[in-house]
Amino acid sequence: RRSSGIRRSIMNLTKFRKQATSPIFRLFLLRKLPLAFIAGVRVKKIDDSSCVTSLKFGWINQNPFRSMYFAAMQMAAELTTGLLLYQYVASGNKFSMLLVSLKAEYDKKAIGVIDFVCNQAAEMDQFINEMKLSDEGQTKVFQVYAINQKGEEVAKFEFEWSCKTK
Repeated sequence: RRSSGIRRSIMNLTKFRKQATSPIFRLFLLRKLPLAFIAGVRVKKIDDSSCVTSLKFGWINQNPFRSMYFAAMQMAAELTTGLLLYQYVASGNKFSMLLVSLKAEYDKKAIGVIDFVCNQAAEMDQFINEMKLSDEGQTKVFQVYAINQKGEEVAKFEFEWSCKTK
């Protein structure tokens, strides 16, 4: 009985990940995260190791200094960690999630297409499993790196999430 629940959960994760990287996910963004939709955030990849979103520099997300506005970058970066968490909610796990803090460092101008990469999917899985075993809320910090088309890091983010089972 337990193995069928695990199998179902894995199937739901796979289904969510496939949907998140499909063009239809843009409708989810339009409905639930309209600013991300308008800014042009795309989900490139979500799997057992990482989540990658991207954002192309353009008129809608520019700042006066001819680079990407910091808030647009933070939105795309936050989505990588948020999706890694939300895939468990979409798979039938009931818990609340709240972003409680953010730290950002900007190293270079963000122009062109910027990828936002969180390589902590395995840690996210462990965090969810520990949270489900506790009656207390759990917090964890996840890092996201913003990488330009040359492979250079343009920014680094740390998002602290708090989650608690319902």
